[in-house]
Amino acid sequence: MSLKAGRLRHRVMIQEPADTRDPVTGEVIAGWREVCRVWAEVAPLSVREYISAQQLQSNITTRITVRYRAGLRADMRIIHRTAASQQIYNPSGWFADKDSGIDYLTAPCSLGVNQG
Repeated sequence: MSLKAGRLRHRVMIQEPADTRDPVTGEVIAGWREVCRVWAEVAPLSVREYISAQQLQSNITTRITVRYRAGLRADMRIIHRTAASQQIYNPSGWFADKDSGIDYLTAPCSLGVNQG
């Protein structure tokens, strides 16, 4: 079963940790670099999924689904901007779809600032 394009109605930015060096002091500064901007489905967990996550002492609150893209890692973060706010999500991993493994990826995410 393929992913229907209508579900991917949220624009998100995926970032990876990237260190930069201050040109004056030479100090290494931890930061973030944009990897890509993609269409995604940003959906809160269902009650059943949320209760299950809480039993595992997890902070997972959201599920984000994107079309398959190689190279996505759990140390990345996802920025979702709306007209009213900006949310930063931390994926706990990226899981391939169960049918083909190459159609889409789903990341269970916690909400909050990711330090990398």
